[in-house]
Amino acid sequence: MDPDEAVIVALGGNLAGDFGSSEALLEAALSRFAQAGLPVVRRSSWWSSAAWPDPTANEYRNGVVLVEAVKSPQETIRTLFGVESAFGRTRGEKNAARTLDLDLIAHGRTVLDTPDLVLPHPRAHERLFVMGPLAQIAPDWRHPVLGRTASELAGAATVGRDARPI
Repeated sequence: MDPDEAVIVALGGNLAGDFGSSEALLEAALSRFAQAGLPVVRRSSWWSSAAWPDPTANEYRNGVVLVEAVKSPQETIRTLFGVESAFGRTRGEKNAARTLDLDLIAHGRTVLDTPDLVLPHPRAHERLFVMGPLAQIAPDWRHPVLGRTASELAGAATVGRDARPI
């Protein structure tokens, strides 16, 4: 699969919910992707980073997957919200602790700016906890707007600089 044509989803969370750990919750969420119509083609390792804006909160676990582009961007984001909800995610306070956060980073080369969805994700390129895992599985992926590779963006990321694979 050409990474530039893939659907890229970032996973994260810092609350284990009904699972023994955030990693176990993320693995369970990933197991739902195929049955939700988002078959995973490649996945990164899990990464760890301090919580933000409160670094005393539970550390975050993050990862990135490439999935087959079988749905429209709008259908994909609705599917991701459904998976989040199934794992106890409620959207409320910005930057609050959460069981599961699924972000649609890119949908092929689609560039979109609507009230409900912006593609590529408007801040992903700044985040090492997104670009680092993406560089693991698709180092040559090119940002549809910036034209820089995942590896270049990981090296230049300014947010989550403490992120590291676990």
